[in-house]
Amino acid sequence: MCGVVGIVGKGPVNQQIYDALLALQHRGQDSAGIVTCDGTRVEMRKHTGLVREVFADRHMRRLAGHVGIGHVRYPTAGSYGSDEAQPMYVNSPYGISLAHNGNLTNARELEEEIFEQDKRHINTGSDSEILLNVLASELEKSGSLRLDQIHVFEAIKGLHRRCRGAYATIAMINGVGIVAFRDPNGIRPLAYGVRYSPMGPEYIIASESCAIETLGYQFVRDIQPGEAVFVSDDGTLATQICTAGDVPHTPCIFEHVYFAREDSILDEVSVYKARLRMGEKLAERILERFGSDHDIDVVIPIPESSRTAAIPLAYALNVKFREGFVKNRYIGRTFIMPGQTERQKSVRMKHNAIALEFQDKNVLLVEDSIVRGTTMRQIVKQARDAGAKKVYMAVAAPPVRYPNVYGIDMPAAREFIAYNSTEEEVARKIDVDWLIYQQIDDLISAAAEGNPELAGFECSVFDGDYVTGDIDEEYLDLLQRDRNDGSKRRRQIAEGEQGVIELHNHA
Repeated sequence: MCGVVGIVGKGPVNQQIYDALLALQHRGQDSAGIVTCDGTRVEMRKHTGLVREVFADRHMRRLAGHVGIGHVRYPTAGSYGSDEAQPMYVNSPYGISLAHNGNLTNARELEEEIFEQDKRHINTGSDSEILLNVLASELEKSGSLRLDQIHVFEAIKGLHRRCRGAYATIAMINGVGIVAFRDPNGIRPLAYGVRYSPMGPEYIIASESCAIETLGYQFVRDIQPGEAVFVSDDGTLATQICTAGDVPHTPCIFEHVYFAREDSILDEVSVYKARLRMGEKLAERILERFGSDHDIDVVIPIPESSRTAAIPLAYALNVKFREGFVKNRYIGRTFIMPGQTERQKSVRMKHNAIALEFQDKNVLLVEDSIVRGTTMRQIVKQARDAGAKKVYMAVAAPPVRYPNVYGIDMPAAREFIAYNSTEEEVARKIDVDWLIYQQIDDLISAAAEGNPELAGFECSVFDGDYVTGDIDEEYLDLLQRDRNDGSKRRRQIAEGEQGVIELHNHA
């Protein structure tokens, strides 16, 4: 998962993009980058690390211009490290920078096609570089020295014909403007806003509405599936649907479960309200199983994103809601860490139990989702060590049993704790007295209530149904070989050794 932002302003946009990336930091902590343009010259800064670590005063001063795009990343396709940091840039034609959230499912075929047909070379393992070169190739077909919105929209139409998968993308074309576009299914989120200055309108495009509103822009709307939004260098906005056919709008439901910030509105659905409804649905399941004579003494969320679901759940069960864990906010998301040893060490540092809330109580822990189960085993142990008589678990999402192919770097399926396991078997694995998962129909209902016009959701991690229709067992086998812990460890070691070589050569 990544976060993207683009701004066409009437003055310098470097600080605004920096602030927007801070608002989107939850979407990626591996690297960050900003590219700006003053109409002729492009300036770029990107590196591994958090936003506040990547940009110093000297970098910000150099990022001049009233047009720019930014990106925060965690690794999906490709490897780890600064070579994969975005935005990515290509000189020919025109000079194009690109920030991408998602994953191309036909990246391997496209890489061969780009080399053989477009005579372009891909230098990294990132599908974002492939997407950038497809866009560059399609823009080159215009044959024009000066691009306008017609040329840009035709290029996006060509890109949609060639690319499959999930992509919410913002590209900056030097001296022309920025164009944002979303895949035909609208799997990954993208929206835009406007702010009026004495010199005219300024536009922002971002992954989530929270980044738009934080900067003082007025949220306008979500970018529609298959739609392109073009903002010229002088601040003129134009939009066009660039896909043909009736493709169902199926946004990723995991955004509402875990990834998106609670103050965001995605496809007209409040993330906060959706999570409240998830808690209400969970309470209904618990009451159906145990009735009002359950023996739960206290409901305790596992910080942070499960808290919103836990509050209405506790209310419906008529039991106390308490904060039982203190979370270290500076530890990354454990399910995307590259090795089991790192995850276990991180979990121990991430949460600490408040013993007074557990002592001699039957505790219902609430979590948004369980992927590997590494975190859960450690947290349940902490609850028991703190004196809980019984530990129960309610999960606001169904069991995760299938890999994600659309931009979330979930592991190989065999590394999921629920892989080929029943609810009772998972309960034994994490050592809880009982476990209740959300039903998938309830999850969909909790999100869809905010926007009845949505055709459905991309729920493949729960049901194995890949909405783009191009995922087969061969693709999943390749994905599993690439995403298992052993493969990630080997890449990490190789990149570490390469870094040593580069430092030695530089010295």
